[in-house]
Amino acid sequence: MKILVCISNVPDTTSKINFTSDNTAFDTTGVQFVINPNDEFGLTRAMWFKEKQGATVHVATVGTASVEPTIRKSLAIGADEGIRIDAEPVDGIFVARQLSEIVQKGGYDLIIAGRESIDYNGGMVPGMMSAMLDMNFVNTCISLEVEDNKATAVREIDGGKETLETTLPLIIGGQKGLVEESDLRIPNMRGIMMARQKKLTVVPPVDAAEGTLDVRFEKPAPKGAVKLVDPENIDELIDLLHKEAKVI
Repeated sequence: MKILVCISNVPDTTSKINFTSDNTAFDTTGVQFVINPNDEFGLTRAMWFKEKQGATVHVATVGTASVEPTIRKSLAIGADEGIRIDAEPVDGIFVARQLSEIVQKGGYDLIIAGRESIDYNGGMVPGMMSAMLDMNFVNTCISLEVEDNKATAVREIDGGKETLETTLPLIIGGQKGLVEESDLRIPNMRGIMMARQKKLTVVPPVDAAEGTLDVRFEKPAPKGAVKLVDPENIDELIDLLHKEAKVI
């Protein structure tokens, strides 16, 4: 089985976010970038398929040379080969088009992407890839087993879970549940050294129109002051909830 894990290079959740160019562009100054958490769950699951079933695992991302440390980390975790599409990931449809080209040329059986990235939270790339490639697709996937050409996937739905059976080739939008946080792997020194010797291919982007344009970014309004109410003064609490918070 040949697996492609799609990786997004995203800001660490502890990073302080700012914007430049009159709030029309994200300011990367001083920001630490990491593997998108939903993608990391998928990568860890792919490593299970590699170790248990002998799968070959490649990782791919769209980005400039600045994303290569993230790719190298994926290789240190255990992926066999990395691919970087040399372009700015301007929007979801552009990214989906670039990754679809890699899938078409690579002949992959299973494509694992995160259900969404934690920067723009678009949640669109794996679904768009499915449409472009005419492949089976399971989103919000929390469990995946593959035997021969058949896959059994479990996905989250409103109020419960749904178990699906389908065939390869398959695209999934994965999330926590494919593996747990305790299963995530920290690269060791041997993995880091081996990653330096693994192949990282840089390919040019294919022509693809941008589907959206960022007009303006705005930060959430700062939280207001907190009012403390004596727990024995229920009347005051009810009055505040009614007149100020307007929730009752």
